Amino acid sequence: MKDINTYDFSGKRAIIRVDFNVPLDENFNIRDTTRIDASLPTIKRVTEGGGAAVLMSHLGRPKGPDEKYSLKHLLPYLTKVLNKEVLFANDCIGEEAKTLADSLKPGQILLLENLRFHPEEKKGDENFARRLAALADVYINDAFGTAHRAHASTAVIAKYFPEDKMFGYIMLKEIENLDKVLYSAEHPFTAILGGAKVSGKIEVINNLLDKVDNLIIGGGMTFTFIKALGGKVGNSLVEDDLQPMALAAVEKAKQLGVQLWLPSDAVIADEFAPDANTAVVKIDDIPDGWMGLDIGEVSIRTFSEVIYNSKTILWNGPMGVFEMDAFSKGTQAVAQAIAKATAEKNAYSLVGGGDSVAALDKYGLKDKVSYVSTGGGAMLEYIEGKKLPGIEAIKN
Repeated sequence: MKDINTYDFSGKRAIIRVDFNVPLDENFNIRDTTRIDASLPTIKRVTEGGGAAVLMSHLGRPKGPDEKYSLKHLLPYLTKVLNKEVLFANDCIGEEAKTLADSLKPGQILLLENLRFHPEEKKGDENFARRLAALADVYINDAFGTAHRAHASTAVIAKYFPEDKMFGYIMLKEIENLDKVLYSAEHPFTAILGGAKVSGKIEVINNLLDKVDNLIIGGGMTFTFIKALGGKVGNSLVEDDLQPMALAAVEKAKQLGVQLWLPSDAVIADEFAPDANTAVVKIDDIPDGWMGLDIGEVSIRTFSEVIYNSKTILWNGPMGVFEMDAFSKGTQAVAQAIAKATAEKNAYSLVGGGDSVAALDKYGLKDKVSYVSTGGGAMLEYIEGKKLPGIEAIKN
């Protein structure tokens, strides 16, 4: 494994796995450029270091070649932010891609068409990976958002660059920041987990319990815990089969002396709609026909205080259905409490996962936390303690 900071790119072509999976509107304008902007330092390190860059990425979930998911829609923005022409290959493998890559001069940039137009990408096909590898002399993985997938471009391709492979700056920062939280956190350390389901988070909970001082649970996943503890949850979202696991987590927290915080009150609604009738009740006493869609004021105050008095904060998942204004208060309050602790108490805060990052965006707090992770699923798997194929392929 080489170091991008010291590697000599002069006269070399680097194939960079970037994460350009960005949201587009109906006119193919980019709605959020964060992922592209984050990749610029890595691309510039190659081109300003005398090398040429071949960029590869996926976009969306196409079933095959599809105009809607073409990466060519990103060319105008890329040209603007890189301040130079970006060449484009209409396929990521094949003759045109090979010819364009072979003729690149130092400082030039080539963008390949969507990797997922080929089913071989997700299958981790060796031959497909080999054909991608043939386009360059060096491989850089800078797509943390897909590091947990053993795809051709994120893991398999690395074997064709036994000497010349490395992480890009996004990957380096992600690993550094996640390691800081997991292995050298200042205490009190508080983790806040929300979102709809316990199923995606149970391993995360188990791996965090011996690291944190406080674990705050919010969002739809709350109700599996509340029901398991004997509470009435009405029509709230519950994963019945996970009740034993929820109870085991409560028990484990007790044994480890970790404070597990569940909401004490909830904003409930009589239907899942922005204009539903609402009420505030105790979290374990929700009437039949009603469902919990946000945490209540008492919970907001409690959670905010715990967060404010923390030195390390990890947040993944909203407290309620924050897309609807009637149920957004809890998520907004948590985001504000994290920003406040970061600014006033010099706490270290890491936020990740699509919904949490969207909430920071919505409330204008994205630059008020210490680090925003670019990967939802990858971040969770890293916190679970799993080895991520995209990371292992570079290290080994």
